[in-house]
Amino acid sequence: MSATQAVEAVFRIESARIIAGVARIVRDLGIAEEIAQDALVAALEQWPESGVPDRPGAWLMATAKHRAIDLVRRKETYARKLAEVGRTLEDVPPPAEPAAPDEIDDDLLRLIFTACHPVLATEARIALTLRLMGGLTTQEIARAFLASEPAVAQRIVRAKRALAKADVPFEVPYGADREERLAPVLEVIYLIFNEGYSATAGDDLVRPALCEDALRLARVLAGLMPEEPEVHGLAALLEFQASRISARTGPDGEPVLLADQNRAKWNRMLIRRGALAMQHAGSGPYSLQAAIAGCHAEAVRYEDTDWATIATLYGRLVELVPSPVVELNRAVAVSMAEGPEAALPLVDALAGEPALRTYHLLPSVRGDLLERLGRREEARAEFERAASLTRNAREQALLLGRAARV
Repeated sequence: MSATQAVEAVFRIESARIIAGVARIVRDLGIAEEIAQDALVAALEQWPESGVPDRPGAWLMATAKHRAIDLVRRKETYARKLAEVGRTLEDVPPPAEPAAPDEIDDDLLRLIFTACHPVLATEARIALTLRLMGGLTTQEIARAFLASEPAVAQRIVRAKRALAKADVPFEVPYGADREERLAPVLEVIYLIFNEGYSATAGDDLVRPALCEDALRLARVLAGLMPEEPEVHGLAALLEFQASRISARTGPDGEPVLLADQNRAKWNRMLIRRGALAMQHAGSGPYSLQAAIAGCHAEAVRYEDTDWATIATLYGRLVELVPSPVVELNRAVAVSMAEGPEAALPLVDALAGEPALRTYHLLPSVRGDLLERLGRREEARAEFERAASLTRNAREQALLLGRAARV
């Protein structure tokens, strides 16, 4: 590996810690990211000549923090000179010495809670989290979400400005605020994973890189907040879901339904990690979803799936977080546990839900139930309607294929 490749690899791994450590000093995410980039440039200039240091991550961190301290000191000097001439001064925080190693984890927590602050819209939180915590470039984020690079760049810039304008403190919330602020953090990680697991648009059903980024963030968060059951619940959920990614598509990228997946391709190591995370999970929404995913993971064959338990878990989930999507999923589990005739009224009851008006899985599920009941013409119409609603080309092809075969 060349020195340049080493710089890029180390920076990708360490960038979140560097930005977090610098942000604690300068109290501005935009400036912290610029200083981290300056450290990267310094490494690109020096390492090819001097060689890769023994502790490259520590080198980058030290370089960035020295620059941050220099910046704060220059601001202090400037402010002092302004004071001497009687002008109003900007409130500049005192310089801070580099953090001790055991303080870095707290810096990462501060960074993820700041990037996911409620003052930002969901799309902005996702983009900023991927940029700061995931180390993704603007181009990579744009490619992952099928957005233009300028649009993502503007989204990130506006997010930093919004945080600065709202004077959002670079800190970890505690007490009652913590639970409230934790929810959007978990939501952002979950949304990132879901976009990778089942892309809402485009030619690919799965984007494994996004799933890997979300899974890594969930693991980091579980390590930083070991006392939070829902963090472990989310980590377990993503481990279980990620274990099936390689079996979700065929050789040409076509979707493979759960019933048809080759379970030998499921990643047993991720399933074991999910089971370990479940030991620390609680009874919240992510923990319940993880328990459902765990039921699927435990089934050696599709026929072995414990649908009755899954239906019960979905029932508890509906009580906890009422949602027509969760109701639809419960209906699927009921259909497998008790038969399609028991589930069809549950699905029909959801027909008027505004949130599901353009949701392709509603007619898809209804088509499946009707097909199993032998009502083929109605089933065909539902599969065709589902295909017209999805923006994902792979799902559309799958649904049109089912409509043709029914």
